[in-house]
Parts: sequence; C-alpha cells; structure tokens
Amino acid sequence: MAILRIKEIRKMSREEREKRLNDLLAELAKLKTMIESGGSVEKPARIKEIRRTIARILTVNNEEDRRGK
Repeated sequence: MAILRIKEIRKMSREEREKRLNDLLAELAKLKTMIESGGSVEKPARIKEIRRTIARILTVNNEEDRRGK
C-alpha cells in the first residue's frame, strides 16, 4: 500500500479515509506483532511511514470536525 500525501488524503471522502485508516492500523499491528515475536521485518522504515500516514489521516479528520463538515 502506497503512502499517502496530505493532498491525496484531503481529496478523499470521509468513508475512504476511515477505510484506509483501518487498513493501516491493521498493517501496523501485524508488523509490530512480527517484531515482538522475534522476527524481522523486511522494511523496518515502513513502520515509521505507516505511523506518519495514520497521523495525517487523523489530522485531516480533526480539521473537518472543527470546521463542522
């Protein structure tokens, strides 16, 4: 799954963002579980990218909530 830019996230509908957020949270949980069980991750930087994308989505959602959309 490609990492999203803020412009791309703002173009999405609320439902699309929620779906993408759930997908990213599931992927992050899977990667963290792999690390905790003693395994290694193919791309460790992917965790950081996922966390940042989750933060971007949550930021856009909060901005919309404050504006009353």
